[in-house]
Amino acid sequence: MGTGSVRGDVPAAVPAVTVPSELAGADPLPRRHVVFAVVAIALFMASVDQTIVATALNAIQTDLGAELTWSGWTITVYSLGQIIAMPMAGKLGDHFGRKRVFLVGICVFTTASLACGFASNIYLLVALRAVQAIGGGAFIPSATGIVADHFGRHRDRAVGMFTSIFPIGGIIGPILGGIIVTYAGWRTIFLVNVPIGILLLVLSAKLIAESPRKPAARIDFGGLALLATLMLSTMYGLTNLDLGFTSPWFLVPELAAVGTAVLFVRHTMRHRAPFIPMAFIAGRGFGTMNVLNLLFGGAAIGFAALVPLYAEDRYDLDPLAAGTLLTARGVGMICIAALAVLALRRLGHRLPMLFGFSILILGLFLMALPPPGISGYLWLSISSGITGIGMGMSVPASNNAGLQLAPDQIASIAGLRGMFRQSGAIIAVSVTTAVLANSSNPAMAQAHAFVVLAILLIAAVPLIWTIPDHRGSW
Repeated sequence: MGTGSVRGDVPAAVPAVTVPSELAGADPLPRRHVVFAVVAIALFMASVDQTIVATALNAIQTDLGAELTWSGWTITVYSLGQIIAMPMAGKLGDHFGRKRVFLVGICVFTTASLACGFASNIYLLVALRAVQAIGGGAFIPSATGIVADHFGRHRDRAVGMFTSIFPIGGIIGPILGGIIVTYAGWRTIFLVNVPIGILLLVLSAKLIAESPRKPAARIDFGGLALLATLMLSTMYGLTNLDLGFTSPWFLVPELAAVGTAVLFVRHTMRHRAPFIPMAFIAGRGFGTMNVLNLLFGGAAIGFAALVPLYAEDRYDLDPLAAGTLLTARGVGMICIAALAVLALRRLGHRLPMLFGFSILILGLFLMALPPPGISGYLWLSISSGITGIGMGMSVPASNNAGLQLAPDQIASIAGLRGMFRQSGAIIAVSVTTAVLANSSNPAMAQAHAFVVLAILLIAAVPLIWTIPDHRGSW
């Protein structure tokens, strides 16, 4: 593809986008594979820290004398921080340079990790985890842009493979956390990030090329503040959904979210340079991708958080065996993702997404069914592996489908994608756990939750046909 506009089949509601000459058809940069490895390690580290703390909750609670609810917030606040940081980092990366934002993210993440390792009480630890999440959230959009810049005309394949790393880190996190907590204590979970972060900082400063920056523009801090308030209030309310729909801890934050959403839309429509343009939120093409990312986050990412609990409740598996079920999903995803990336240019975006979503739906249905004459562990492993195959097939295509809509704003689109997927995951987990808390048969209630997630994905499949398709490099 040359320096012309994005394909003509992009709906008219989406503003015409010109692919910068330094990206479209550009030759790959030297040392691109080394740069890929460096940013991949950063992304892997951030994704591992999203789930690694789960195995340390009991140790943290005992050592710091904390209540379980506050210990659990060490996980929740990390997800919330990333949801806010992703679109913010993407926007700043497009304006001030992806390398600069990436380096700042490493500094924030590493410093916060060091402080977390020496936290003296649970309240300080939760606050520091929020700061750590902001640094980790900055990795994803800026790193995606860095990979695209360095691989030039091969960026579609590089981005497809790169963005498949994040779910894998989330799978490995609990296993790695269990080993570290057992042999070195919970504080080492955070301290181990420090030498890695310092090494990444040195390598990134030396190896990563400067990305093209857009002309300096006023940052819409008002829009940023409204978006942060909207996400925080929405997700805080959802994390308290287990207290009931009439609980003030749910109602007040959600009412505040509705009011903030109205203000955010009005502000965005009136501002000359909004933090997130409405075309990126609700425009045809973008609006569809946002809905798909929200549902995919609930079904795929939220699914990962629910499977071990389901295995323990319904099939009486021990925690270690239940945790290894996610390994089966990771293996399935890794095996297919590389092949899916290579097939992108021939198949386009729609077919891999259709097949991937269909396989993911099948895995969710199988997860809810009783095993046909085999052990529960084997049945769940097969079901998890099938969902991994579906993810491996659909993730590279869906990532590229969104980025190809606006190739000159890769970091911003990557940040928005991450925000919607993480939001979907939190919504799915919060609603499901609230249902389980009020159910007389939690195991079957969770089986029904898998069926509901599958039905939602079935309803979303027709939307894939509305996405602008593209074959070849972009």
